[in-house]
Amino acid sequence: MPDIEDRLDGPAVVAIWGEDQPGNGFRLGTREYDWHAHARGQVFCVESGLIHMRTEHGSWLSPPHKAGWIPPGIPHQVSVNGAMSGWSVLITPQASLHLPRQPCVIGISDVMRALVQRAVSWSEQEQLEVEQERLTAVLLDEIRLAPQLGLHLPLPQDRRLLRISNALYQQPDDTKSLQAWASWGGVSARTLSRLFREQTGLSFAQWRQQAKLSHALERLAQGDSVAQVADALGYATPSNFIAMFRRSFGDSPAHYFSNQSSHILRR
Repeated sequence: MPDIEDRLDGPAVVAIWGEDQPGNGFRLGTREYDWHAHARGQVFCVESGLIHMRTEHGSWLSPPHKAGWIPPGIPHQVSVNGAMSGWSVLITPQASLHLPRQPCVIGISDVMRALVQRAVSWSEQEQLEVEQERLTAVLLDEIRLAPQLGLHLPLPQDRRLLRISNALYQQPDDTKSLQAWASWGGVSARTLSRLFREQTGLSFAQWRQQAKLSHALERLAQGDSVAQVADALGYATPSNFIAMFRRSFGDSPAHYFSNQSSHILRR
């Protein structure tokens, strides 16, 4: 029998609780899941830590009290950092038709959280009751209407820019100028600047900052100190990094994860 994420029969929506336990259908902890795809779409949320999802078009970060969405059939790779518990909602392709067509990170309402909690309690049923079907329809509406959040690092399609962006991502402490990166990548600075904005929707400087934020969130989730993260990202002082982080997320890095984790789902 296929795993639930690849089953097209049974309830259109199945909610499961995840922990760092062998055999758990939504195994968490700290681990890597290599490239794969599911027949069902998946919404996933953790109480602590961070989930980093990658596709060929970019990457998305899902911190606590935010939910990642991966549509049915899209190949993806997942890194889980320090996530000890959370939940996942698996949705058939038919039920996913009105949900976002591309991966994204969404906000979670109190209503969505309560509906997931209720749905987890009937996850073993092969067929839902009429009342459960109605609650499932409301849950799908909550997912569809949820705000999408800017926790996405898009990748350019031009091979020269893709090479530059991959190198930049691997060297978050690099301080070379746009002109120096353009020369390294065999493209003019003007073309690099124009194509970055056309293909990612971000300027070169914005993309580099977003890449730094991606690294910052992952390292903070792993327990690194603010000073260690600032140094790894090439900031002259921790205060410079804290200011950048606060501008982006409206909170200091020291408080960000503790504040996000204050909204949790209890079974």
